[in-house]
Amino acid sequence: MMKKQIQISGAPAPVGPYSQAIMTENTLYVSGQIPLVPSTGQLITGSIEEATHQVMKNIIALVEEAGLSVENIVKCSIFLKSMDDFSKMNDVYASYFSNIPPARETVQVAKLPLDVSVEISCIAVKF
Repeated sequence: MMKKQIQISGAPAPVGPYSQAIMTENTLYVSGQIPLVPSTGQLITGSIEEATHQVMKNIIALVEEAGLSVENIVKCSIFLKSMDDFSKMNDVYASYFSNIPPARETVQVAKLPLDVSVEISCIAVKF
């Protein structure tokens, strides 16, 4: 089995010893993405909707770099600073999946990197 690192300027650079994404044969593992604008380094600290849109843009950039699309995403893990944001985050998240949505879990955590409101990771499969 071959392991390939996916590293692009269209998603935030890792701030630790991890890869933005790893492709192994037909499966892509995307590390948790936060609402950071890659081109400016600006952190989106406004609404949960704005933050979720930026996270999804970062995920899509990595998925597309691996030659896949949002339709290839089969699993997401969502981490929220507050479950009070669930409904608004969920509305934005749902707008990215027009066909069969991925399996997922959503959990509230005590703290996220850079004290952001949302972080999402995913797994995508080449069909």
